[in-house]
Amino acid sequence: MQTRVLGKNGPRTSALGLGCMGMSALYGDTDRAESVATVHAALDAGVTLLDTGDFYGMGHNELLINEALRTTSAAHRERALISVKFGALRTVEGGFTGYDGRPEAVKNFAAYSLQRLGTDHIDIYRIARLDPAVPVEETVGAIAELVTAGHVRHIGLSEVGAETVRKAASVAPVSDLQIEYSLISRGIEDQILPACRELGIGVTAYGVLSRGLISGNWSSQRELSPGDFRSMSPRFSGENLERNLTLVEALRRVADGKGVTVAQTAIAWVLSRGEDIVPLIGARTRERLAESLSALDVTLDADDLDAIEQAVPAGSAAGDRYPAAQMAHLDSEK
Repeated sequence: MQTRVLGKNGPRTSALGLGCMGMSALYGDTDRAESVATVHAALDAGVTLLDTGDFYGMGHNELLINEALRTTSAAHRERALISVKFGALRTVEGGFTGYDGRPEAVKNFAAYSLQRLGTDHIDIYRIARLDPAVPVEETVGAIAELVTAGHVRHIGLSEVGAETVRKAASVAPVSDLQIEYSLISRGIEDQILPACRELGIGVTAYGVLSRGLISGNWSSQRELSPGDFRSMSPRFSGENLERNLTLVEALRRVADGKGVTVAQTAIAWVLSRGEDIVPLIGARTRERLAESLSALDVTLDADDLDAIEQAVPAGSAAGDRYPAAQMAHLDSEK
């Protein structure tokens, strides 16, 4: 397994991480046994970074990772790095009501996560979205206290803009920024990515397949199960979807020319953006995991990158990446 380092202050991790959210929430029904088997297969393949959030399935995802790590080898448990997002406030019905970044809340969230995960530390800890009522310096300062106490190893950020990145880094060392980055979500390239590189902060990129939209497996006839986030996503709706699938077909022609899949091409493109970027693959099955991991074997030369750029130019996607209410919570989009 190829490896990369998350910034100048972060850990060395596998070049691809496993995003575990879909095993518990937002994409419809899940198979727990297959989810655990997929985590095991990722660990067997050398994946070390497991990404979760305490609000994924109201703790379900952390408990699933606990089970997966308890039932794998001691060597795999030792190598595994767990990245946890916290702070989202939920309702019984599953709604989101905001984010809490108060120092006392940070420590409370961490205590519950450690219990659910069954570990004595969290490798990377980050608030999922900036709490507009709490200065980021206070939130990061609280995580820094958890680092001093030995409960957390590294401080991360999630979906924040360049100014917030700078404020956070002025308080304590930050390992990485977790943010959406894909062929059709390239907003970080203008200001956020340069700021991270200036400060020596790595990037863990989620949504590299845009929740399956640019995987090469999506169609306009696909029926979504109840509760699937994508039924409310602007990029999966109406004319937006048709436009975006046109981009996917253009990308497919490039992929076919190289003898690889659309998904592998899209992941390889994110990998090509820099050694300081670690893509998170959201595979929920062993089959999809195997396809995604094979992206590590795809080499994109200058001609390939030019062809991909022509197929999917920056800014060509139709629709926002979240519904309006959720876009409002993204400091990275302001």
